[in-house]
Amino acid sequence: MVFNKNIDGYTNEEEFIKILNDKKIKILNPLFQEFVKDLYKDYEINDNDKIKCYKNEKREKADFIIEINNIKKRISLKKGVKNSVHVEPIWTFTKFLKNNNIPENIIKLYLKFHYADGTIDGRGENRMSSEEYKQLYQDEINLINNFFNNPLLLEKCAKRFVLGLPENNEIDVIVFGVTEDFIWMTKKEIINSVLRKRDNIFTGVHFGPLFCQPQNRCLNRNTKYEFARNYIQIKWYHLSDDIIEELNNRHTKEKIMNN
Repeated sequence: MVFNKNIDGYTNEEEFIKILNDKKIKILNPLFQEFVKDLYKDYEINDNDKIKCYKNEKREKADFIIEINNIKKRISLKKGVKNSVHVEPIWTFTKFLKNNNIPENIIKLYLKFHYADGTIDGRGENRMSSEEYKQLYQDEINLINNFFNNPLLLEKCAKRFVLGLPENNEIDVIVFGVTEDFIWMTKKEIINSVLRKRDNIFTGVHFGPLFCQPQNRCLNRNTKYEFARNYIQIKWYHLSDDIIEELNNRHTKEKIMNN
């Protein structure tokens, strides 16, 4: 698979850090040089500047940090498919929706979708899979999506689910791939990508390209995973495709500016 190889996420992160840490920009390979220079395009850096790169030990969106001339850039690293970008308790998620003026009846419809057992609190006896629920209640899901894909809400969702909060701990870029082959999308491009997908028609509950679902529906009632029914998970299923789209837009803008 393009942008991938058979290593886990932690090893992938270590390989990026090893390539970047304590290296001068000029000795990096062309792909890494292009990445670093794009990351620091608003700052004065030169090829002899040395890079610090280290793992972020905090529980934040950034996996590792790049530092040049004391200027820090926070990196989220992804690979593979069905990328999870966010998890939070259902009660904080519904509070976020209320604070952003989503009507109570729409929040209840989401809770009904989330638990898929005929209740809004997860106490129902008969649990349905996502596909079963869609077959019966697609009209309700469509109604939820009409409210969830409001542009004002989408920008807040991009920041909450992808960039991270508070603002000074936001990521600066998502990198997708492995050291031999990777692409990236900046903070501004992430927000643009989420907003651009607001009118796309999907059968699942979504905020633009960000799909919202239970962390685990726990259809087999495994007690080990019951807690996960009370958490929402945000997945960016087509992340690599969306980064490529933004990359093409970036190159198009550069060509226009250079002509």
